[in-house]
Amino acid sequence: MIYTVSVSFYKEFFEVNGNHTNIGSKSKPIKGETNRELIKKIERYFQISSSKVLLKKGHKTTEKIIEIMQ
Repeated sequence: MIYTVSVSFYKEFFEVNGNHTNIGSKSKPIKGETNRELIKKIERYFQISSSKVLLKKGHKTTEKIIEIMQ
């Protein structure tokens, strides 16, 4: 399943609306810290292993494309 993810910094929330997800991140957008936090939040929400979460696009932007492998 493919999800479009919008990231907001310095806030803490997680919202899923169909294939679009809004996630708040408390970590700083430095050296991939935010991406690691997003993967952990997605892993907890969907109760899957982090190895099944793939950041396909948007490594350095606030709009990301995430794929969850089956």
